[in-house]
Amino acid sequence: MRGVTTSDAADDRWALEARGLGKKYGRRWALKDCSFRVPAGRIAALVGPNGAGKSTLLNLATRLADPSAGELRIFGSPVSAPGAMTRWAYLGQDKPLFKRFTVAQTLRMGLELNPAWDQEVAERIIRSGQVPLTSRIEDLSGGQRTRVAFALAFGKRPELLLLDEPMADLDPVAREEMGALLLSEAAEHGTTVLMSSHLLTEIEDMCDYLLVLADGRVRMAGEADELVPMHTVVTGVTPEGDLPAALAPHTVIEVRTSGRHFTAMVRRQGPLEGEWQLSRPGMEEVLLAYLRSPGAPALLSPTAVPGHREEFAA
Repeated sequence: MRGVTTSDAADDRWALEARGLGKKYGRRWALKDCSFRVPAGRIAALVGPNGAGKSTLLNLATRLADPSAGELRIFGSPVSAPGAMTRWAYLGQDKPLFKRFTVAQTLRMGLELNPAWDQEVAERIIRSGQVPLTSRIEDLSGGQRTRVAFALAFGKRPELLLLDEPMADLDPVAREEMGALLLSEAAEHGTTVLMSSHLLTEIEDMCDYLLVLADGRVRMAGEADELVPMHTVVTGVTPEGDLPAALAPHTVIEVRTSGRHFTAMVRRQGPLEGEWQLSRPGMEEVLLAYLRSPGAPALLSPTAVPGHREEFAA
């Protein structure tokens, strides 16, 4: 087994990379045998039902928890490596800010705690939302507090921004405003974003990379533009009341039946032959099918699959 070479250590192609990653709480595995890659520079969606392991993964990335198995790397370095913490920023749904601080004091705190702090970026985010620097955090609206939290996150100038549903408590107008802010700031600075969200329409509008978890395992990972078109919705009638045998060569993700009528989400393994109605699903339809069918075969694109384990050997 070879050691990590200088070129390996400097490999920044993968913002986040897991090999056999697992986390166990008592007798229960919150994550088990997870292996995936998230390329640098992408806006990636972290999707899954409650209890799928999304928050656990983010806790491992931010060192709020230690793995029970496997390894997790950020830009080629273990998350526990010296200096790794300076490369990421984390923003959770609760957005823990000091309520008695003013906005200006909050930004001053960011300056004092972060060596690479960018005051210009932080203040631009605040001012673009017309948030007074003299206002106390406790007096701000939910949307304004979220803007301050984003200002802290981007002021750190992270290479990787980890988001655990920070916009879930916002009204639709504020959510759209914060989504536009996130995309513009990430594009300007080349920031990689991994965003956990239950809002599938939000994911479809913002994200170009997918990481889907269910039952603590990776069910889908890869480029959205590559994975979604691999699926077809098949609608038809079957005399037997069962799924037609002609669909057997294909990977059936989900089937819904009503009498003799059926609708199936299918991952094609060649031409679909039959007198059926075929349609192209959107990202939301594909994600819902996988979330409703956690036992469906996993789908990982080649870019999302890590190489041999010896690449991580010390």
